[in-house]
Formats: sequence, structure tokens, C-alpha cells
Amino acid sequence: MKPQRILIVDDEPDIRLSLGGVLEDEGYAVEAVESGENCLASLPGAGYELVLLDIWLPGVDGMEVLARIQEIPFGDRPVVVVISGHGSIEAAVKATKLGAFDFVEKPLSIQKVSVVVKNALAHRNLAIENSRLKADGGARYRIIGDSVPMKALRQQLSLMAGTNGRVLIYGESGTGKELVARALHALSPRTAQPFVEVNCAAIPEELIESEIFGHTRGSLAGALESKIGKFQKADGGTLFLDEVGDMSLRTQSKVLRVLDEQRFEPVGAAEFVQVDVRVVAATNKNLEEEIDRGNFREDLFYRLNVVPFFVPPLRDRREDIPLLADHFLHEFTTAYGRKPKELTAEAYQILGEYHWPGNVRELKNLIERIVILNPQVRVDARHIPLHAVRRQQERPLDRFGSLQEVREAAEREYILRKLEETNGNVTRTAELLGLERSNLYRKMKTLGIGPKE
Repeated sequence: MKPQRILIVDDEPDIRLSLGGVLEDEGYAVEAVESGENCLASLPGAGYELVLLDIWLPGVDGMEVLARIQEIPFGDRPVVVVISGHGSIEAAVKATKLGAFDFVEKPLSIQKVSVVVKNALAHRNLAIENSRLKADGGARYRIIGDSVPMKALRQQLSLMAGTNGRVLIYGESGTGKELVARALHALSPRTAQPFVEVNCAAIPEELIESEIFGHTRGSLAGALESKIGKFQKADGGTLFLDEVGDMSLRTQSKVLRVLDEQRFEPVGAAEFVQVDVRVVAATNKNLEEEIDRGNFREDLFYRLNVVPFFVPPLRDRREDIPLLADHFLHEFTTAYGRKPKELTAEAYQILGEYHWPGNVRELKNLIERIVILNPQVRVDARHIPLHAVRRQQERPLDRFGSLQEVREAAEREYILRKLEETNGNVTRTAELLGLERSNLYRKMKTLGIGPKE
């Protein structure tokens, strides 16, 4: 590992010599110059990570040098620690405003300088890593689409990402609500901290409090060990409450308290746990209607619904379908090591005419299936599975010969949709359908639905 490079800028030879010797003994690669002009001439391409800069220099003074250093692009810019024999509060404030990490007075304490240098370099490394993570996150969780609602959604993201404001994301199943939540986190100052997801619809009622808040040993049946909850795991970062409309009223009241106080008691605990968590929630339900039915707390709704985001269904932004299809084609051909593929005009047409009840998730699954099953480079309409994609102008009921066939087709379609909502979890699907798990398996077998379909 290469030593970190430091440049000392001071017009006193003794300072340059003594300070350089100490820092070299600590493993740094150190160079020294006596003027601001030489400092500015030395910086381009030198790869310095830190500059120890004297304020009072002949010619170009330290404040001017500091201001010029801030013009260097972020990734190449060294962090600056200002040193001066004429320290004052005004000078320290000015140096900080100009971008200095810290201000150290002469006569220098070698121990203090050593600590400040370590902290400044650690700060720079963290800032660069956060910038990289934010850039990577922005690319990975890119919101694709040139339609008006998607442009508006991206604008909302840019406005809200830098804040701690709570966001409630509305949208049908499969529209990409989780993607929006992750993009919000990736673009936020919390990007280096955890993003923790809770699927409120997939956790049994008797376990959801333990899952969210954690529990102590022996507080629940079978709780042989203490467990850290999702709120605590998300400390410093973002907690995503997916399908928050399915949360029980009892759990809602506890979540409400955490939002107000940023602290909670794990199940069975006698002491509070303090946290700093940004909460982002999502739902495919109309929560105002759920409030009228008595299923959702009005006060929690107003806490969560600070800024509402609306993710439109795919049928309302059909102009984005070609962009999404091309994106998924590239993603899956790369993931599976296949040759690049392209869709024909006829393929785009049939995709654009379909209703997409499963939204973007359904399109993504379809493209993955096409990449896996078809070796052809050009994908046309005949390569698109007709049982999954049908032209809207077709009359689908005409293909059935009896009422029983219509009923079975409708049951099959509905079960498949619920399986998709739960990511293939048969137990959770049975709960949503009000069936015993064994009965659902029998029904799936009768309708010809495989466990992984």
C-alpha cells in the first residue's frame, strides 16, 4: 500500500524540517515548499492528499492558496489543515469557510498535529467513499423513463434526497416503489449507512413487533436469544416500511411513538433504545379509505405522508416501455453472459399494446424469460410468450368454450398475481387468499401452476 502524500507549505525552514521528519516517521510521504506560488505549482498531478498550509506567507498568502485549492476537482483535491503563528478566531473562521478541515496554532504541538493529520485524511477518504457510493447508488437505482410522470418523480427525488423529510410512496404492486426508496437513500447524506427494509405484508401479525423493534431473551415463546429489530439496524440510515397499509393497529401506535421520539422499547425490555432513522414508507392501498374503514391510524398517516410520491402504473407511461425493455435486455444478457439482443419493431408494438397488470416487475420477468429461452439476437413478436403478453384488442374470453373454463382462467390469473405480490411465498399467498396452505397447493396443481411459476 502506497504511503499517503502530504505537502508542507511554510516559509520557516525549521518548521518544514521538523514537521516533515515527524510525519515521515509516521509513514507518510512528505514534501515541503516555502511559498504559496511553489505550492500551487506543485499540486497539479502530484497526488497530494493533505496540505499543511501556513497562513502568513510571502507573496501569495495562505488564504489565497486555500481558495485556489478548492477549485481543484473533488476527487483530486487535497484536504487542507491551516497552521499559523498569529492565530485568531477570525482567521480560523475564515479558513474554515474557505474549506480548511482544521486550524492549528504555532508553536506546534507535534502530538496535536499528528492527530489532526490522521483525522483530516480519514475525513477525506470517507468523503470520497461517500461520493463514490452515491454515484454508484445513483446508477444502480436509476429511475428509467422519459414520460412526464417519471420526470416529475426524478425531480421530487432530487429535492427530497438531501433532507430527512419522511416520504410516503404510492403505487400499484410492481411499479417500483422499493426502487424509488432505495434511490432516495442512495442520493441522501445517509447513503453510507444501512438501508433496512420491512415488508409489513409478509410478516405474521404475532412476529411483526419483534421484527421491527427486536426482543429480549425469553420475552416471547421460543425467544432463546435477544434480537435486534429493524429500527435499531437502520440507526443512522433509512428504514423502508413496505406495504405499510398492512401493518396492524397495535404496531402502528408503536411506530407512531418512534417517529415522534426517535426511541423505542424492544419487546420485553425495560429501557429505551435511542435511534436516528429516516423512515420512508410505501403502500399500494388508498390509506385515506383505510382510515375511514378503521384500518389505519389518521395520526400515523399524517406523520408518514409529509411528502407523497406517486409511482404511475406502466399502462399510464407506455412511452417508457421501449426504454425499460432495452434496459432489462442489457441487464440480463450481461448477467447470463449472452450476446447482446435487440427487439424488432413488431416486438416493441406487442409490448406496447399489453395492459401490464404486473407493471414493471412483470415486464422485467418477461424480458428475463426471453433472454434465457431464446438464443436469437433479434427478438420479434413470435418470441414473446403469448400466454404472458396478449394484444389488448384481442377478445380473450372468446377462447373459452364453457363458463367453467372462464372461472378456472380467472382463478389462475388471480392466484398468479398474488404469488407475484409475495415473490412466490405460498404461505403468505394462502393468507392473502384466505385459504389453507394445503388447499392452495391443491388448487395450484389443479390449475397447472408450478411452485416457481
